[in-house]
Amino acid sequence: MSKNKNLPAIIVMFALFFMIAFVTNFAGSMGVIVTKQFGATKALSQLGTLANFIAYACMGIPAGIILKRKGYKFTALAAVIVGLVGVAIQWISGPAQNFAVYVAGAFVAGFSMCMLNIVVNPMLNTLGGGGNEGNRLIQLGGSCNSIGGTIAPILLGYLVGGSLETATVKDAAPAMILAMAIFALAAVIIALTKIPEPHMETPEEKAARKAGTIQKDPHGPLSFRHFILGAIAIFFYVGIEVGIPNTANVYFSEIPWVGPALTGTMIGAYWFCMMLGRLAGGAVGGKVSPKSMLAGMSILAIVFLLAFIFTPESANIAMFGKELPIALIFIVLCGLCTSVMWGSIFNLATEGLGKYTATASGIFMTLVCGGGIIPFLQNLLADQVGSIESYWLQIACLCYLVFYALVGSKNVNTNIKVD
Repeated sequence: MSKNKNLPAIIVMFALFFMIAFVTNFAGSMGVIVTKQFGATKALSQLGTLANFIAYACMGIPAGIILKRKGYKFTALAAVIVGLVGVAIQWISGPAQNFAVYVAGAFVAGFSMCMLNIVVNPMLNTLGGGGNEGNRLIQLGGSCNSIGGTIAPILLGYLVGGSLETATVKDAAPAMILAMAIFALAAVIIALTKIPEPHMETPEEKAARKAGTIQKDPHGPLSFRHFILGAIAIFFYVGIEVGIPNTANVYFSEIPWVGPALTGTMIGAYWFCMMLGRLAGGAVGGKVSPKSMLAGMSILAIVFLLAFIFTPESANIAMFGKELPIALIFIVLCGLCTSVMWGSIFNLATEGLGKYTATASGIFMTLVCGGGIIPFLQNLLADQVGSIESYWLQIACLCYLVFYALVGSKNVNTNIKVD
């Protein structure tokens, strides 16, 4: 397939990447509000994010089956409709003044995010022909993801203002309405766009499945060691990507002379750095191997977090007309590192899987629940030992990514037939 012929499909995938980050990061940023309106602890402030990502554990494998049987277009269209419903429920939680309704909305929205991730990653990898070029397209798509991630915390910080004392879920209503409008527009665009279906089951396969005559394949994605270790790496990675800014957002927003508006801007800068990193990753993705990219950025992230932990809280720098904690700058810089990790892990873990790629993507999405579990555990730890000290958990997760890049990503099951 020519690149020109694939361009419309690539643009749609990039747009879906944007939506994934906007809705997901919005749930994380809402943790700042619920600590005041509902008196939530740091751990409970992450319930929206936890609900959003637990949905991945519930929907990951079913979404992979839907993708195989119904194709990319059907799955993407269903996902944006579910996303619209989820955000609408979150919006209703404002007038209802009910935290449980908000968490339920985040859970429903999580189903949508899972289904969208199921679509965009293998689709972009396929459109790029796999390998370094597939990784390059995923990195470029990730840049659109970062734009959505950048806008969400900045917008919410602006809506809340300089103080948390009177902040409520109602303050976030304009952002929710924007999200619903994006979903509605995306549904129309997807319905009108022709999307290739390289992994959809054939009529023969469908007939055999209904007749119950399909011979059970003795192998699958879990037959590959590098995929199993890669799925674990995704669990830790998403927890790293989300946990680093979420924990900092709650912690620094509570400091009176920093506040939610400035903190939201800096957390937005973290996601902006992810966008810059993904653009750079897309530019060099054809020349630098995913293994080198993942190992190098994981080690650099460890360095930044160590600097964050050991920088005195009293160390400040003048910025935006205020005294900004220098430690927060190291959090922002971590965005450069986490930017290229997803694409690198996905590429390494699915390399050589062939016909098992679609099913593997569903398992991958199940393990994305780490994006809710790791931040929850980190903030549970923060309630006990302090927010800064809780970042040792993130360093431990990053150490695993270094191991995966250097050792665990090697395909030792090349004898399995995948075509």
